[in-house]
Amino acid sequence: MSILTSIKHALVMASQRFTERLKEAVSDVWDKILNHPFVTELFDGSLPMGKFRFYVIQDYNYLITLTRCQAIIASKFEDPAIMRKILELALADVSTELENYNKLLGELGLSLNDVIRVRPSPTNMAYMNFLLSTCTMGSPYEGLVAILPCYWTYLEIARYHAKKLEGNPVRVYRDWALVYLSPEYEKIVGDLRAIIDNAGDYLARDFDRLSGIFRQASVYEYMFWDMAFRQEQWIL
Repeated sequence: MSILTSIKHALVMASQRFTERLKEAVSDVWDKILNHPFVTELFDGSLPMGKFRFYVIQDYNYLITLTRCQAIIASKFEDPAIMRKILELALADVSTELENYNKLLGELGLSLNDVIRVRPSPTNMAYMNFLLSTCTMGSPYEGLVAILPCYWTYLEIARYHAKKLEGNPVRVYRDWALVYLSPEYEKIVGDLRAIIDNAGDYLARDFDRLSGIFRQASVYEYMFWDMAFRQEQWIL
């Protein structure tokens, strides 16, 4: 690489938002997420309802853990403005996603007790433990980077497959997907990215470590979809 090319590359990197750099570093994983059979079948309406029910039960339990992680992250910030923003994001997430799931449960013939009694699958358990350990033992920004793929990939999935919804014959699937195309959800993702990007200059020195966390979380996102598609069970 020539000196001029190196300078141009450095200038491009400097002008990029930190979260965009994280996303570029895991483009291979995100491509697989966008094109996973569970995702494509959900958006075109061909996904068997049993697999969606399995997913909803697992995801509801996951979202409870995600909310706990946000509270842990918020407690680690010294800046009360950032702490408040993260808690607001947690509240918005609970209001947007969990409320949506509360409606879904009834439509799927499930009760909250049915969901809570289910043992999280091996993949779900591993993902939740990864988030809890990262958010508890790591810095607040490590925690934010760990939870970002969950939020952001859902927005990207919904945008990528939005046209499929027009011909989707399953109302429950359409209603579920439209939540992630809403301005409210887009704002949640944008606000979370902004908190990280505002510290981008400070975080740049630790890009390799943070991108490793971001990749691991992204891989778990892929594994979660695959787990739901296979309706993964404990062998004992």
